[in-house]
Amino acid sequence: MNYSNVFVILFLAGTFYDFFINHLLEFIDWSFRKKHGTEVPKELEGHVDSEKLKQVCAYEDAKYFFWIPKNIVNLAISLVLVLSGFYVWVFNLSWDWTSNVYLTILLFVFLSSIPSTVLMIPFNLYREFKIEKKFGFSNMTLKIYILDSIKETLVSLLIAVPLILAAVAFIGHFEKLWWLYFGLVYLAIALGLSYVYPIWIAPLFNKFVPLEDGELKEKIEVLFEKTGFKTSGIFTMDASKRSNHSNAYFTGLGKNKRIVLYDTLVNQLTTEEVVAVLAHELGHCKHHHITKRMVITVPLIFAALFAVGVLIKNDSLYAGFGFDPEKGFAALKFVGMFLLGLSFGGFDTIASLISNASSRRDEFQADRYSRDMCGSGTPLSTALIKLNKENLSEIVPPKIYSVFNYSHPPLLERIRAVDGLND
Repeated sequence: MNYSNVFVILFLAGTFYDFFINHLLEFIDWSFRKKHGTEVPKELEGHVDSEKLKQVCAYEDAKYFFWIPKNIVNLAISLVLVLSGFYVWVFNLSWDWTSNVYLTILLFVFLSSIPSTVLMIPFNLYREFKIEKKFGFSNMTLKIYILDSIKETLVSLLIAVPLILAAVAFIGHFEKLWWLYFGLVYLAIALGLSYVYPIWIAPLFNKFVPLEDGELKEKIEVLFEKTGFKTSGIFTMDASKRSNHSNAYFTGLGKNKRIVLYDTLVNQLTTEEVVAVLAHELGHCKHHHITKRMVITVPLIFAALFAVGVLIKNDSLYAGFGFDPEKGFAALKFVGMFLLGLSFGGFDTIASLISNASSRRDEFQADRYSRDMCGSGTPLSTALIKLNKENLSEIVPPKIYSVFNYSHPPLLERIRAVDGLND
């Protein structure tokens, strides 16, 4: 390990920056919550009371004090695995066993993931079966949890293995343009998954049934006719089988595009409120938020892959972390992608500032669309308040905390905007 190597310096700086900034932000949030967490804003008087806010604070505090040791363990794992030479040992072992580029990389990815995966199991179990159950959210059984984990692993393997093999093949056979070909394959798989997800993947975990005939379906169809939106169907999902958290979303592409309502959402909101929530989601479609994001994201993906293609040719990338640049070089180029992830991954929070700001702007725009389609912002406001209460979410987090961590505006900002107070 060469501590003067620029990539090692970036890894260490990013790792400690990420650890420090997140602990600072969480501490700021906790301190603010401790001081102001039970104060009822005037806009929410009659909707929430201090007792409900005490529950919110207790839930958020439980997650915070759980997060602290988990994040410390994550930091320790990251440092130990890199500084001990674990990844170098795994690569050398895999190459010596197989001397095959593809098998070496598959073994490297699998073996490298074991320590963090195993060490996180107790934390994941505690979060699900202690915290979530204590606050009345989790309906998960150990059987369902294990089956879900197996299914998620298998689905991940079916997606990740072809991508990994494609990357290795392109790197080995197209030295100059591998990043372009891999980017095209990556996008094709991503779009393909979006198309098949509602039909093949989602039903592995939940049961989806068409929304029953009645007032809710009729009003949703009126909304679709008014907005000109077309979908393959409206479905309810048995989310309550696992959790009492609620949500609604659009999924799929083309003829497989559908709307999914959590059964918990339908039970918690009135018909007008559900329609307002769906109108918000339609607002994302009508304002082409997904398309606009893709227009920005796709070129960034190719630019990032091009930069990776340049950097993985640099021997100092491997030597800095203790790898022999001459050993299994064809396979080592893929490992270079992994090492670049280590080097720059700690600075993700910087990119999230831009991403979150863009996302919050889109949410405000979709909220306004819902208000316009429903003729009033009241149904959406009351829906947001109910969902916030049911999910025990913070109402007014510190501004700096929401800037870094919230892809959606905090509740109070949203209802003020919906009611026209910030227009």
